[in-house]
Amino acid sequence: MIDLYYWTTPNGHKITLFLEESGLPYRIHAVNIGRGEQFDPAFLKIAPNNRIPAIVDNAPAKGNDAISIFESGAILLYLADKTGQFIPQDLRGRTECIQWLFWQMGGLGPMAGQNHHFVQYAPEKLPYAIERYVKETSRLYGVLNKQLSDGRDYICGDYSIADMASYPWIVPHERQRQNLGDFPHLAAWFERIQHRPATQRAYDLAKSINVQPTVDEQAKKLLFGQDASTVK
Repeated sequence: MIDLYYWTTPNGHKITLFLEESGLPYRIHAVNIGRGEQFDPAFLKIAPNNRIPAIVDNAPAKGNDAISIFESGAILLYLADKTGQFIPQDLRGRTECIQWLFWQMGGLGPMAGQNHHFVQYAPEKLPYAIERYVKETSRLYGVLNKQLSDGRDYICGDYSIADMASYPWIVPHERQRQNLGDFPHLAAWFERIQHRPATQRAYDLAKSINVQPTVDEQAKKLLFGQDASTVK
């Protein structure tokens, strides 16, 4: 049984996508990051960076004791290796998959996240910051579109953790001021994943957990006002 500590963010969706695809049994522990639940001491023992998602695998390989993991990319890689699913087993394919996973973790996620912040949440609209991150998001969409331009269905050929990592960050493309019509190969990939039954189950689950997604003033203070003093 996997214990998943989760909220309805792109990084949270990555893990429910994997778990729904793989059929691994899991139970969700909702961590409402807009209400400060990520600072609960019990959660911080699992996720010292006070971010979701995190997991506890209560039945790791070879009968070892339960293991906890934080960081969505690390969780995806762990689960792929645990199950032998959604990651190529040959060296070349595995390396390609991991590099695209890292591309999302180091590029698409952080840049789209800054896009979200300055376009939607910043108290002052800063044209330079908005243009900077909207353009960089567009560039990254272009990189992914080019990767998919050779007729492959998914980033590394077969559906993998690279796709699961990237897809949730493309879902809010309109809020990122991106037009999928400008990226036809990416758009076809997006639609392909969107119609997977496991994707639909994962996003339906999110709707049942966070019934009215909103970032109010209290949430903004918690999400955007942290510094070293919040690390206890």
